[in-house]
Amino acid sequence: MKINPSIFKAYDIRGIYPSELNEEVIYKIGRAYAVLIQKENEGKITIAVGKDMRLSSPKLKEALIKGLVTQGVNVVEIGLVSTPTFYFAVANYGYDGGMQVSASHNPREWNGLKLVRKEAIPVSEDTGIKKIKAMVEKGEFMEVEEKGEVSKKEGVLQDQIKHDFKYADISKIKLFKVVVDPANAMGALYSEAMFDRLPCELIKMNFELDGTFPNHEADPMKEENTKDLRKRVVKERADIGIAIDGDGDRIFFVDNKGELVPQQIIRGLLAKIFLREYPGATICYDIRPGKITVDMIKEAGGKPVVTRVGHSLIKEKMREVDALFGGESSGHFFLKLEKGVYEVPVIVILKLLQELSESGKSFSELIKPYKKYFHSGEINLVVEDKLGKIKEIEELYKGEAKEVNNLDGIMVDMGDFWFNLRPSNTEAKLRLNLEATSNKLMEEKRDEVLKIIRG
Repeated sequence: MKINPSIFKAYDIRGIYPSELNEEVIYKIGRAYAVLIQKENEGKITIAVGKDMRLSSPKLKEALIKGLVTQGVNVVEIGLVSTPTFYFAVANYGYDGGMQVSASHNPREWNGLKLVRKEAIPVSEDTGIKKIKAMVEKGEFMEVEEKGEVSKKEGVLQDQIKHDFKYADISKIKLFKVVVDPANAMGALYSEAMFDRLPCELIKMNFELDGTFPNHEADPMKEENTKDLRKRVVKERADIGIAIDGDGDRIFFVDNKGELVPQQIIRGLLAKIFLREYPGATICYDIRPGKITVDMIKEAGGKPVVTRVGHSLIKEKMREVDALFGGESSGHFFLKLEKGVYEVPVIVILKLLQELSESGKSFSELIKPYKKYFHSGEINLVVEDKLGKIKEIEELYKGEAKEVNNLDGIMVDMGDFWFNLRPSNTEAKLRLNLEATSNKLMEEKRDEVLKIIRG
């Protein structure tokens, strides 16, 4: 059958089931991934396979396992797990790699795969997905005499929770009222396991696993998907609200007033917490504007390192510069652990609850001093000549700019306002993020840049 090449993304594989991604396609992907990992390792390979709660995930998982064992790879099934739990399993148990059947926050008709090497190192477009795509499109695989075997690993979540709880002092966490909305998706599993061990009152929203996403999309970056959570926090007079995306690797926070806490402040706050324990450590953050993050890292004596956008790229950079912690504007928070560098939502939640407890302040009071800059939010615009438009913007601003950075698209710092304009990896779109020292200036400069892009 003909393979739709668009399913092979920059950081993972995703497509609509069954028209783009189905059992036949994923079987071939399993075989191709096996070949990739076999070429990089000696001896018999063992791969962890997990899945999310989407309706198509069980069938796709079985086809995937069939492809892996056909190519001679041993498979350890770790069951229904969030992506962070999947990463933990691969790194903690020393597997040679892993594949998670999930389409993250995408709508119900989608499914996909996240692929990692040992230590949960991501397989991205440039580090393996292109090779997998070429093998799948060719569709020719060497037959292997010795097939792989399948086994099961129980208790992975319990092991993860036990591991993550070592990173916080639970005795210092107060009896907070916490509202959590995992959007009927995978974050419900680790949220329940975590709060079972905490002196907090957990108020559950949408905890029933349901691959049809009956209440709202599992994408907390869209404001409409946190509307009910924000209202519930106010209604319950809760101390904090937590929104989690579909596969559980991205988290957003709501303060006691029912307002979303900017991710730039959350990652800065976490950086300060970790820098107290590891003075002078390197902290990574993505290039999308969030000047407060840099201010907070420097204030705490850390070394800020800017990265390109994308969880795979940030983790890659963290390994390169030996960073302790990293945060992305989209809600990914990474930590260098004993084994691997990957998302740690449980540790992040524990750290924030402990910080809030020890501060003696409400969440809104704790973050108030850091609300110094005004952000446009990410604005997506359809543009056919993406690189041409970026070049045009650079030419217009570079003469008066304090700094121009081409790390990911273009970053322009004009002193009292700054912005990042970067191309989408998969669509004819440009993504604009602009920040300024006042709301009035932010709106004025946002509209100025948008007019140029649309012109």
